[in-house]
Amino acid sequence: MPIDDLRVLTVTYWGFDGRAHSGKLMVNRDVATDVVTAMRTLYDARFPIRRMELVDKYGADDERSMTADNTSAYNGRKVPGSTVWSQHAYGRAIDIDPLENPEVQGAVVDPPAAARFVDRSLAATGMIHPGDIVVRAFAAVGWKWGGYWHSLKDYQHFSQNGD
Repeated sequence: MPIDDLRVLTVTYWGFDGRAHSGKLMVNRDVATDVVTAMRTLYDARFPIRRMELVDKYGADDERSMTADNTSAYNGRKVPGSTVWSQHAYGRAIDIDPLENPEVQGAVVDPPAAARFVDRSLAATGMIHPGDIVVRAFAAVGWKWGGYWHSLKDYQHFSQNGD
């Protein structure tokens, strides 16, 4: 995708320490307004986010970014285990608090350090649950949550097209 189609957003968010922080998300320009609107809703609701840095800080390595519990958007990568480009590669997906909201497929948890958060009945800081403020904020701008997927659950993942 052309770099001219990407925008870096500076986003204010509430950290796990209860303080306001400034972070960056790189997104496709055609979804920038949607992302700003959803993130403003999360800020107003004081939803906590551990960190928000461009994946470049992690060498564009998704595993390193997730292990750091980094909320991120653009990453030029394919869907793991496939030849299909991820919606992250188009700047049309966001992963929020990946440690508290892992991807779960059968017994496989990604990132592996997030295994303690597979139990979705927990109410830990940063966890996303069906119908909560995070799901509603993104649904309000037409985005879908990976926590509603059937073949696997990707509790951190929000995307414009639902993939």
